[in-house]
Amino acid sequence: MDFGPTEEEAAFRTELRSWLATALPRLPPKPSPDDWPGRRAYDTHWQRMLYDAGYGRLHWDADPGLRLVFLEETELAGAPYVGANFVGLLHAGPTIAAEGTPEQRERWLGPILRGDEIWCQGFSEPGAGSDLAALRTRAVRDGDAYIVTGSKIWTSHAEAADWCELLVRTDPAAPRHRGISWLALPMDAPGITVRPLRTLAGTAEFAEVFLDEVRVPAAHRVGAENDGWRVTMVTLSFERGTAFAGEVVACRRTLAALAATARETGRWDDPVLRRRLGRLHAEFTALWRLVQWNVSEARTGGTVPGPGGSVFKLRYSGARQELYETAAEILGPDALDLGREWAADRLSSLSYTIAAGTSQIQRNIIAERLLGLPKGGA
Repeated sequence: MDFGPTEEEAAFRTELRSWLATALPRLPPKPSPDDWPGRRAYDTHWQRMLYDAGYGRLHWDADPGLRLVFLEETELAGAPYVGANFVGLLHAGPTIAAEGTPEQRERWLGPILRGDEIWCQGFSEPGAGSDLAALRTRAVRDGDAYIVTGSKIWTSHAEAADWCELLVRTDPAAPRHRGISWLALPMDAPGITVRPLRTLAGTAEFAEVFLDEVRVPAAHRVGAENDGWRVTMVTLSFERGTAFAGEVVACRRTLAALAATARETGRWDDPVLRRRLGRLHAEFTALWRLVQWNVSEARTGGTVPGPGGSVFKLRYSGARQELYETAAEILGPDALDLGREWAADRLSSLSYTIAAGTSQIQRNIIAERLLGLPKGGA
């Protein structure tokens, strides 16, 4: 498989680099992690800059190769990540683009790309664990709306969001994978309570969301009623397929910086550490090639990433954790100082084998969908 750039990609890379060189110095100072109004304003300002420059389309309405160039170059330049609207840009937006009606695409995609509206993800539930299909939040049809009651947990950026991609059970009598629907929930609807959850690093990226007879228009359902599990698989394919591409570039930059720090502090003389850094270099090089492979597959097989994204997610989660454990080894006692570079990243890396589908779930997907192994049994 040829991983080399096309002429279009090479020209786009040159154009994007030039724009980034002039755009990034115009950004305001970055707010503190706990300043959610400031974070929202900063992230949506950057998204509007991208949109006005014609780069908003790169999140889903573009050739996958150009999208990969965009993710790589913005990360290399130190541009802001998608931040507060990563659910809208990387999950909900692509799902609506792939599965929504023309009216739904018209209503939601433009505001996401312009940074006008922020989305959060309402999938996980307190009693379901890793089994997403065990969700119990109910949605009962009442005329032209659903009445939704239940709760969600680990709802990313709920405190800043305007909308939520919400999974609900619309037919409790159906087999559990067949009685689910995907709704767009307005976060200002009566009956919603949001309680932020504080992480190890002291920030609050997640929240509990309680839904008490919340009325959601039936026109906000994406896909057919009770077909939400299939729509959700589209969402998760995007989440596990290309959403982490920019993070691989960031990890490769961190690895180079760690090697430089090890040389400065004398840790480079440790042959065990050098071997570990060398192996991580090989890991992240291979992961970047896997991203390119998945993008190439999406080019030929459609816009939705395939189950190969689970292979990437599984290996990337472990490699990221090992990277920041190595950072802690190089930092020594400074690894306990959350104000020190890489220290907070080490704590956040612990969640990667759980977030976006646990590593156990990814192994099941790989076994069943890629290797053709039977479900369950000994």
